[in-house]
Amino acid sequence: MFDIVLYEPEIPPNTGNILRLAANTGCRLHLVQPLGFRLNDRALKRSGLDYGDIAHMVVHDDWAACAAHFSGRRLYAISTRGEGAYGDARFERDDVFVFGPETRGLPAGVLAAFASDRRLRIPMVDGSRSLNLSNAVAVVVYEAWRQSGFAAGR
Repeated sequence: MFDIVLYEPEIPPNTGNILRLAANTGCRLHLVQPLGFRLNDRALKRSGLDYGDIAHMVVHDDWAACAAHFSGRRLYAISTRGEGAYGDARFERDDVFVFGPETRGLPAGVLAAFASDRRLRIPMVDGSRSLNLSNAVAVVVYEAWRQSGFAAGR
């Protein structure tokens, strides 16, 4: 199935919501340190409910370790600075979606490591800045899953 990467996430309820989404869609969740919270944070547990027991989550020490973990895989950076619309991409099983922290997005250096066709954005009306992180992850994951015929699996 798909992998979701949260680069240095800051807000526990967003990560908890994404943990829940991952569990319900068969995705694997990866967190890149440093995190803006502790994994035993009450808000994280409350928003993730009891899905932490069934979700597959991996914590990486830094971006280099995470990128090495996915060597040879297709990675997509999802960013307001992305060049193509996520809905135009043709996703494949085992693709990896990388999202930046809530307050600043992916750093320019990380974003630059992705080919232009792997830097995607979610269209919004003029004047909008960004979507909530957990909403953005849901939009992309469900489109990718739809393209795969909602095939189950991890």
